[in-house]
Amino acid sequence: MSKVVVITGASGGIGAALARQLGAKGHSLVLAARREAELKKVAAESGKGALAVVADVTRRADVVRLRDEALKAFGHIDVWVNNAGRGITRNVLELTDEDVDTIVAVNVKSALYGMQAIVPHFKERGGGQLINVSSFLGRIPLASVRSVYSAAKAALNSLTANLRMELRAQPGIKISLVMPGVVSTDFAANALGAVPGGWSGAANYRSQTADEVATLIAGLLENPVAELYTQGPQQKEMAVRYLQDPVAFEESMAAPPRNR
Repeated sequence: MSKVVVITGASGGIGAALARQLGAKGHSLVLAARREAELKKVAAESGKGALAVVADVTRRADVVRLRDEALKAFGHIDVWVNNAGRGITRNVLELTDEDVDTIVAVNVKSALYGMQAIVPHFKERGGGQLINVSSFLGRIPLASVRSVYSAAKAALNSLTANLRMELRAQPGIKISLVMPGVVSTDFAANALGAVPGGWSGAANYRSQTADEVATLIAGLLENPVAELYTQGPQQKEMAVRYLQDPVAFEESMAAPPRNR
């Protein structure tokens, strides 16, 4: 069944891949990003009638306008995907106030504005689906160089879980948290303080394409789950191991590799 889907951060990476896949399936799309030319190109590739809304989702007024333009165009919204995000290549002791403010605005406040804009509409309709795209780094400190990005995604994880608890009495509203690992996009290159070649530690972990992650997110429209680790059981097992004993996990990560 065709649904009306709003996707933020849709001008590239996972957001663009998701738009193309959902458009091919006949869903009605409202796509948002700051980069107008890139956004319109993705909209043109995402099925007839995909609506491009140039917006800076770190501004509450822009997020409200995005919702209102979607409602004006289609009358209702079935799915809202908070996908906008930005990384950073900076250790904790190197962070500036501007670094923290920028990363929190893009990764936390933009999603919060989306939640606050769309959930009242879902309540009025008696149902809807919210998908927050986070990161595995929001659960496990695998990359110190991602510092405040990891902290921001941890905050998003917590906000998502608390919203789900808040809406327990309204089972028609589905809330999903998506935690990708390493994804082959321009994300690292566009990170604050980016270095040529991106984060060197990425080579130690299996990478996914944006299309692979988008396919898993698209599957949530038919089969919603509370949390999705895009790299499957291995990721979840690592998360469980970390949560059971963070100190032991950190010590194991810091230990040098054994000789063979």
